[in-house]
Amino acid sequence: MLKIQEIREIIKLIDQSNIDEFTYENEGSKIKMKKHAEQTVVSTQLAAPAPQAVQQQAPQAAPMAQAPAQQAQTPAAEAKQETAAPKQEDPNLHKITSPMVGTFYASPSPDQAAYVQEGSKVGENSVVCIVEAMKLFNEIEAEVKGEIVEVLVDNGQLVEYGQPLFLVKTI
Repeated sequence: MLKIQEIREIIKLIDQSNIDEFTYENEGSKIKMKKHAEQTVVSTQLAAPAPQAVQQQAPQAAPMAQAPAQQAQTPAAEAKQETAAPKQEDPNLHKITSPMVGTFYASPSPDQAAYVQEGSKVGENSVVCIVEAMKLFNEIEAEVKGEIVEVLVDNGQLVEYGQPLFLVKTI
């Protein structure tokens, strides 16, 4: 399944192109976008688990319009792979992940210090950050005893469900 940021990028690229309709199917999920005048409609549904290739229904200019879109996505995908590769090397590190979609905050308020930083010791019930969703501030706990090795997101950054926030070397 595509991440929300990847879907947003596709929407922007479709919006800027001459493509009127776009369908993407992969690993049992399907995204279909239709553009009519100044309105873009996006629908997502789970399909049968048979993966299929990208299908396009568009005017003759669509193949040319898609080529720059692929080039625009490639550097972002490469950068994501480069940053993700070193973080996945050590299987002994525990990932603290976001339990929801929201905004990551490292401290309880802008004028206070961060809950944790690299090198901080944490316990199972230690609060490591806040994720704000729909005006509710949810404290995220470490759930393991150890030391923060790396902070994977920036303060104020939007995070997705299941996105790794911290790497912890367990004790």
